[in-house]
Amino acid sequence: MHKWYVVQVFTSQEKKVKKSIEEYKESAGMSDLIEEVLVPSENVMEVKKGQQKISERRIWPGYVIIKMTMTDESWQYIKGSNGVIDFLGGEKPTSLTQSEVDNIMFDLESKKGGVTQKHKFQVGDHVKINDGVFVNFIGTISEVFHEKGRLSVMVSIFGRDTRVDDLEFWQVEEVSPDMEPQ
Repeated sequence: MHKWYVVQVFTSQEKKVKKSIEEYKESAGMSDLIEEVLVPSENVMEVKKGQQKISERRIWPGYVIIKMTMTDESWQYIKGSNGVIDFLGGEKPTSLTQSEVDNIMFDLESKKGGVTQKHKFQVGDHVKINDGVFVNFIGTISEVFHEKGRLSVMVSIFGRDTRVDDLEFWQVEEVSPDMEPQ
């Protein structure tokens, strides 16, 4: 009976591991034992220098999930694949429960075809400016334009609030809420 197992792999080699397992499973006689190899990922949009860029981001870097029937041979085949570190659970891997699988599949299905924002900036967040004239100033976000990848920040200069417009997302970084704007 096929069940889902989590396998730890070298980070950024998830797709290579998937391809390797799928390419050689037939010649290794594993076609009946290994049904599916899944690399959970989502599309992420960010704006850099005014250009929208969509890239694929792994939801669980360093892990793949495999639907398979666990036998000594299938365990050895997966463990021996290039890039594989180990099964979660080591020598005695535990399969995911049906509710865990349902939650994962629901989450992946909801992200399929959609695009999430890389930066989750919101009005009222405290940020530090890392580029431009106001470098190292800490302020509060007053406006966010996700589609343009830009935002406005209110900073205090000599005791007066000053609005810094047209900052790109990469020009600021989030700071903890307890840091007071300058």
